Amino acid sequence: MSDQATALGDLAPLLRRLRDAAARSGPGPGAAGHRQPVHTVYGGAHLFRAGTAARLGAVALRVLDEFGPDPATFARAVALPSGVPVEPLYQRVREKLTREPVEDFRLDFEDGYGHRPDEEEDATARSAAAQVAEGLATGTLPPFIGIRIKSLTGDLAPRAIRTLELFLSSLLERSGGGMPPHFAITLPKITAPVQVDVLADVCDRLEEHHGLAPGMLRIELMVETPQSLLDDEGRCPLGALVQAARGRCVGAHFGVYDYTAALGITAAQQRVRHPACDLARGLMQIALAGSAVHLSDGATSVLPVGERDAVWRAWRVHFKDVRHALATGFFQGWDLHPAQLPTRYAAVFAFFLAGRDIASLRLRTFVQQAAQATLVGDVFDDAATGQGLLNFFLRGLSCGALSDAEALGTGLSLAELRSRSFASILEGRRAATG
Repeated sequence: MSDQATALGDLAPLLRRLRDAAARSGPGPGAAGHRQPVHTVYGGAHLFRAGTAARLGAVALRVLDEFGPDPATFARAVALPSGVPVEPLYQRVREKLTREPVEDFRLDFEDGYGHRPDEEEDATARSAAAQVAEGLATGTLPPFIGIRIKSLTGDLAPRAIRTLELFLSSLLERSGGGMPPHFAITLPKITAPVQVDVLADVCDRLEEHHGLAPGMLRIELMVETPQSLLDDEGRCPLGALVQAARGRCVGAHFGVYDYTAALGITAAQQRVRHPACDLARGLMQIALAGSAVHLSDGATSVLPVGERDAVWRAWRVHFKDVRHALATGFFQGWDLHPAQLPTRYAAVFAFFLAGRDIASLRLRTFVQQAAQATLVGDVFDDAATGQGLLNFFLRGLSCGALSDAEALGTGLSLAELRSRSFASILEGRRAATG
């Protein structure tokens, strides 16, 4: 419809205001258009090697062979819910651990590294950068990678900035100026937007000094303090934190244990599925809905080590934690140990395999009805559901839970799926039918 005069007068200025406001508000739900890893593996920066991802995958496969050597045993070990095809799930988990065991890795200079003499952390920053450069040259890095620096609070700020500077300069020197794709800097224990603003300034200076493209250094925010969810006036500052990153923010990660400790919750009760954590994750979703910021849940601290009963018990806790996150709209989480990789992928793959058939039917019916409201069984779908159904298949494809053939059961072509936009799919089909 053109911007024409009506009985209300010339609407063009009013419509321009709406378009300008929409442009300033950023992308809509699902519009980030980029793959989101299903997890981030955290490990001490001093332990990272160019082949760490493959080594973690090999350890995960050995643990799987010992404690879940066949589909039926593994299904019992994780208490796999009914309705999930056991054989395909097991084979896809094994294939994932062989092909791409780690999707995202964060070299940790904070809790996973601790406080050490400056000379030691300087040396670690350089040696870790050398390993990343080697992995970049040999193609052994995971698809996503980055570092977590110390917080920018109090006396730690100079140390955090120095580590970032040393790591980046050493990496670029060793790599001949190359950077890993999807490189991110994770900022922990944020209490005020100024900390994010300072990190963005540091990134500006580092990019200018090293001749990097503006915006190449991306920032992830750790949400692990009460002040990052509610300020002293009762307002949620997450939007302000993202704005302080000035377009660099790609993720917000929930820190379960620092957050629950700050609330006075005792160590025995600190867990991913604590009600206080559900509230925090809900606030994160509300504050960042419609943005391009990916949300990540925290870690399960019960590790699958020891005898069979201990491993199975830890696997079941981790499996339930991941399933809980997926059900509440958090498609990424932290892993701390290679033996958690089998249950990470089992939980993620089970989620998509169990929901595949009904989601496929709903999406196919919805597209066929040209996005008119539809009823499939007892489920009512309206226009807001279309992108969500499409995103289900995009996420399942990107992590290996679903195959191309299974996604094509939606009635969409691969080209339509790869467009990542439900609106553009409908436009294309309407154009094709005249």
